[in-house]
Order: sequence, then structure tokens, then C-alpha cells
Amino acid sequence: MSKYQKKSEAELKRTLTKLQFDVTQNAHTEPPYINEYNRNFEKGIYVDITSGEPLFISTDKFKSGCGWPAFSKPIDKNLIANYRDESHGMIRTEVRAKNSDSHLGHVFNDGPSELGGLRYCINSAALKFIPFEEMEKLGYKDYIHLFKNK
Repeated sequence: MSKYQKKSEAELKRTLTKLQFDVTQNAHTEPPYINEYNRNFEKGIYVDITSGEPLFISTDKFKSGCGWPAFSKPIDKNLIANYRDESHGMIRTEVRAKNSDSHLGHVFNDGPSELGGLRYCINSAALKFIPFEEMEKLGYKDYIHLFKNK
């Protein structure tokens, strides 16, 4: 069992904003460009807002121009579940946090080829950013090694 557990629906409703709840629990999408982490390029990790599980690292984030935070890959591909999404008249690949089943966004194959060719287009509302300087204090010491040689 993972040490990162999704909170109950009642607790999520109490602790998340309406937007965060709608994005993570009802697969909504936040507005582009005006979201919290689109322009954030500080050093740190991005964790699942519903469970605290680390999902993405700032060194894999890139400027995509799509209006949402874009990452070339998750910290570990086993943390993400992919699903076919045929909503809104499109065929896309939805990405969810595997442990919490929270909707994160979508993955596309139009990312920079030098970074692997994928673009994980993730809603800021599904994430919480943990600055590098606070990682140890907030219980993410085990992830500090990810920044070595980057």
C-alpha cells in the first residue's frame, strides 16, 4: 500500500477549491494560461493535490505554449494511468494519477523530440508545487536525489 492515500470525498470537498475538486474528481479542465503553474519554472516537484504523491519534477517541465503546465514525463511512468478519451469530439489520451484515480490532464505525442516526444499537459488545479528548498521539511526527502546532475 502506498504511503500516499487519496482523501475521502468529504475531505476533498472541504479542503480543495471547487475548481480543484471538479478537475480531479469530475475530469474538468481549468482555463488555459491563467492557471497557477503554467509559468512556474522554479526548482521542485509537483504532487497530486488529492494524495500528496509526487508525480512530476520541474526539470522535466517545458514551455509548450499550450496554456497549461507541460512535462516531458512523469517521475515514474507507473504513477500514471492512461485512458482513451473521446470527449469533446476528439480522441485523446487522458492521464490520471494511478494511486488516487484523480484526473490530471492529457498526454500528446507532440512534445520536443529531444525530451522524448511526449507532452503531458496537466491541469495546475490537479497539482501542488513543493519548492526544492522545502522538500525535506515537507516529507519529500526521498526525491531530492532526482535533481542531481540536472
